Amino acid sequence: QLQASGGGLVQTGGSLRLSCAASGFTFDDKVISWFRQAPGKEREGISCISDRFASTYYADSVKGRFTISSDNAKNTLYLQMTGLKPEDTAMYYCTKDVYYYTPDYWGQGTQVTVSS
Repeated sequence: QLQASGGGLVQTGGSLRLSCAASGFTFDDKVISWFRQAPGKEREGISCISDRFASTYYADSVKGRFTISSDNAKNTLYLQMTGLKPEDTAMYYCTKDVYYYTPDYWGQGTQVTVSS
């Protein structure tokens, strides 16, 4: 299972840290991602992390503002979000991937709302 948390309502320019707790598997050698979906829009892969290659990736829309990290000892994924904008308003999901931004398992989402 993947359970995301940490969403909420924040003003433009504010920060939030999302967490995603995993159970039933470990992050070892896995690719784990954050996706988001805004109302009326398609799901967007915004960041992923590869444990095997110790690499991270970001969509242009969040690059420089969001930071993905993981604590393998706690089996928890994080997304530190700064400089939030109204267009960041969406439901955010963490996923376990078979390849970068190619999920085979979706967790429950957490809502992020950025007010202008």
